[in-house]
Amino acid sequence: MSKKLIVNIKKLHPDAVVPKYAHATDAGLDLTAVSVEYKDGVYIFGTGLAIEIPKGYVGLIFPRSSNFKQDLWLTNCVGVVDSGYRGEVKFMFKNVVTQATQEELENWQPKVWQVGDRVGQLIIMPYPSIELNEVAELSDSDRGADGFGSSGRK
Repeated sequence: MSKKLIVNIKKLHPDAVVPKYAHATDAGLDLTAVSVEYKDGVYIFGTGLAIEIPKGYVGLIFPRSSNFKQDLWLTNCVGVVDSGYRGEVKFMFKNVVTQATQEELENWQPKVWQVGDRVGQLIIMPYPSIELNEVAELSDSDRGADGFGSSGRK
C-alpha cells in the first residue's frame, strides 16, 4: 500500500465542503459550489476552498461525469491548479447552445448547477520537471508528422 499524500486545504467560506472521494477507488475528489456568478456569458462557480498543492504536483480540475445533464461546458476543458496558487478554486462554464431558432433561444432556460451541487472534481498528480533541449532534427518514428485523425486512415 502506498503512502498517502497529505495536502493542506483552507475553507474561505463557512459553507465550503472539504472535498472527498465518493468511492474508495475514485481518482477525483468531488468539489461543491458555494457560490455562483454569471458574468460575461460565463457561470463562475466558487468552491470556497484554497488548496496547497505540494511542489512537484499539480491539481487538475475536471467536470464531473454528470455534466452531461447540464447545459454547460468547462471553458478551459481542464483547469490547472499550480503548486504556487493559493486563491479560491473556481470553475468557469459556458452555456452549451445547439442548433436553435431565435425564438427557441429567447425562451431557453439552461440547466445549470446550483449552490450546494457537486460541480467538478479535483485530481492531484505528480509531474516531472522538464528541461527542453533544442535540436536541429528529431528522431524518426513510425508516426512521423501525421496529425489529427491520422490513425483512422489506416
